[in-house]
Amino acid sequence: MIAEIIINSNVRDINHIFDYNVPTEYVGIIAIGDRVLVPFGRKKTFEEGFVVGFKEKSDFELKDIAKIQEGFKLNKENIELAKIMARRYFCNISDCIHLMLPPGNATKEFSKRVTEKSQECVYLKKEEDEILLDIEEKKIKSEKQIKTLNFLIDNNGSFITDIEMFIDTSRAIIKTLEKNGYVEIVEKQIERNPLINKKVEKTSKLKLNEEQQLAFETVNKSIKENECKEFLLYGVTGSGKTEVYLQLIEEVLKNKKTSIMLVPEISLTPQTVDRFVSRFGSEEIAIIHSKLSVGERYDQWQKINNGQAKIIIGARSAIFAPVKNLGIIIIDEEHDSSYKSDSNPRFNAKDIAKYMAKQNNVPLILGSATPDTTTYFKAKNKQIELLELSKRANNAQLPNIEIVDLREELAKGNRSIISTKLYEEIENNLKEKKQTILFLNRRGYSTFVMCRDCGFIAKCKNCNITLTYHSKENKLKCHYCGYEQKNIKICPECKSKNVKYFGTGTQKLEEEIKKIFPTATTIRMDVDTTTKKNSVEEILNTFKNENIDILIGTQMVVKGHHFPNVTLVGVIAADSSLYLEDYRANERTFQLLTQVAGRAGREKNKGKVIIQTYNPDNFCIECSKEQDYEKFYNAEIVLRKELKYPPFCDIIVIGISGANENQIKNVSNLIYSNIVKLYKNNFSIYKPLPAPIDKIKNKYRWRIIMKCKLDNNIIDTINSSLNNINNTKVRISIDVNPNNMM
Repeated sequence: MIAEIIINSNVRDINHIFDYNVPTEYVGIIAIGDRVLVPFGRKKTFEEGFVVGFKEKSDFELKDIAKIQEGFKLNKENIELAKIMARRYFCNISDCIHLMLPPGNATKEFSKRVTEKSQECVYLKKEEDEILLDIEEKKIKSEKQIKTLNFLIDNNGSFITDIEMFIDTSRAIIKTLEKNGYVEIVEKQIERNPLINKKVEKTSKLKLNEEQQLAFETVNKSIKENECKEFLLYGVTGSGKTEVYLQLIEEVLKNKKTSIMLVPEISLTPQTVDRFVSRFGSEEIAIIHSKLSVGERYDQWQKINNGQAKIIIGARSAIFAPVKNLGIIIIDEEHDSSYKSDSNPRFNAKDIAKYMAKQNNVPLILGSATPDTTTYFKAKNKQIELLELSKRANNAQLPNIEIVDLREELAKGNRSIISTKLYEEIENNLKEKKQTILFLNRRGYSTFVMCRDCGFIAKCKNCNITLTYHSKENKLKCHYCGYEQKNIKICPECKSKNVKYFGTGTQKLEEEIKKIFPTATTIRMDVDTTTKKNSVEEILNTFKNENIDILIGTQMVVKGHHFPNVTLVGVIAADSSLYLEDYRANERTFQLLTQVAGRAGREKNKGKVIIQTYNPDNFCIECSKEQDYEKFYNAEIVLRKELKYPPFCDIIVIGISGANENQIKNVSNLIYSNIVKLYKNNFSIYKPLPAPIDKIKNKYRWRIIMKCKLDNNIIDTINSSLNNINNTKVRISIDVNPNNMM
């Protein structure tokens, strides 16, 4: 008996199936999906692999499988999905298999429960690139130290007990790494159940309005008939989409089936979890997202695997949870970019959900107030059934939206970041004891620092990007690689003291608000204030429960939050996302403005939104003022068709990066010429050029852009064009319809 095995490696050259002999003692025991240890190449140690098939004969002289690993096993469906993903997303099959394994890739049943009130937690002290370079240059020779560091790169902030359980290491190894400056060990309070502190009042289902009832009945028909059907639940902000989800999931539970509910960045949407816990209790709910510790994630995974959890709520990775007896998949805020992975494998959770719905004959619901243009195009063309909620629930009214032209403010002599109109509205809100949200999609204090005498601009030493000034730490930081340095007060080029700060971030906005409204209470929510576990939930609860006057934040504040007392939303700089080098800039600006406007006036009190902009005539800003998605879509889809952008084609970006720019250029040109020779059909391919941000983390970046319909021919062409690229110092990535064109 011969087993077909995929080696657990991200090296492209060994992304093949290898034949191994099955020893007599494993015949009848070994199965597809098993994790095994096998001899590979000239290595003295065994490599991990995954059994993907069996056959009777092989043309090669075979080695024996050494051992079948204990613990979580994959199934045939997992293996088949991994193969499909690897082909579509141009990555190794083992990369895709990893998404379906328990967090930490434990090889034993992890039944141990931590009973201590606190434990030692391990954090990396050095940057990932620096650690990998030290490993490459043999500065770290111990295999166990290397394994521990690689684990921490993926699971930074893990408890020592978890690290010891998941990989073959010891406290002594971790202490040695601490002594050598690679990690730090911190005492930390622990709770293995992420829902343990959820104390919410029990709620019962609400009476649906006519539109909600129609949407519910339409989807419920598919649930009853075990029908695979895709729906777009398109409803204005506050229209009660979540209540429809809750009642559909209740129907699925009655049938003793399981539901998957995907939300964007679940750590930013604790109110969604609260609503589910208050309706169904916490026993049947499992939460999966990256902010949980590796141990918490493993426990939640096991809760799903043993069938205890019937409702899975999570970010995109939750789509791979080991669900039994699936009944429905729901993707809330389906337009959100977080459903598309920006790292290998570069998958889209919506694609995977569609595949799983088809395999399990269950309905798939995509919900949004501002649907992705491609999704709405499919709905308009009857590829997806469109369900509309045109009114807010509880008869709440949409907010009044007013545009402020900042050019006129400057002409009047107002150089403040707060317009006269917004100032008046905040002042009025404070008098009436109502709450305000101020949205600015830039963190930090100033966006760049420049010498007014010689023009010097402070840039990151690793990336071709300006450093952002953070006033609290008095440091300049790179938001791409994490590099930071002390703030400069004297120009390093001309020694002038005429160093000025330009642009505005959330830190500066908070400082300005405290000056203008000294009696107002404020709280800020951005990446800098939400680094600790549960910090997002703490900030949101503080804002709501302590009736803080003003919440200042980046797009974190846009994510579906419901605050009954918020009646005013101010958008400080509506143009910040408008001129990015991305064909979706208009769409994303419209979505952000519409979503943040939806935070105002969600209860009895009428809401008001002030949008500050230098481009009041831009059509996406005009449409967001009118809350008119249809008008925006009709204008946007014409542009997409003329310029051949999705949904009329797929955009494939081949990224080439490395430390030597000449090597990058040569490899880029070779790939380009290979594709042109191999692919004869009609398509557009642009010659390789440096990326807009041409250097990140000391790696030069080039790219090739293709416009075509992704089909088997183009997939084969791209894979073939990479076959003779043997430069191991160059990294090649392929992204289909990427989030970021930079």
